[in-house]
Amino acid sequence: MHYREAVVWNRAMEVAREIYRLTALLPREEMYGMRSQLTRAAVSVPSNIAEGWTRESKREKAQFLAIAQGSVAELETQVTLCEQLGWFPESETEAVRSALDQVSRMCTAMRRKARNE
Repeated sequence: MHYREAVVWNRAMEVAREIYRLTALLPREEMYGMRSQLTRAAVSVPSNIAEGWTRESKREKAQFLAIAQGSVAELETQVTLCEQLGWFPESETEAVRSALDQVSRMCTAMRRKARNE
């Protein structure tokens, strides 16, 4: 199966698109600060899933999934900070949080599977 067909990659892409939509809510002065951090972390998740998907060794696959999971945690932290600063209304981030949780769980399951094969 190609990574473009994987549910985990598609959910991660949805998150990235939603983050780009949400960054429009940030103050103008955060264009190169928080916006850059959010979008880089959001793009990192599906990118690392895709890169890991194409690796041949189980160890490399697991490593890239771990990096993707780290980016999920980074992104979740940044979204939380934006909520706490009043930049993102919680009603606007519910879907992102749910999708991030799903992506994280799928990455964990895939890493476990790679370890046990």
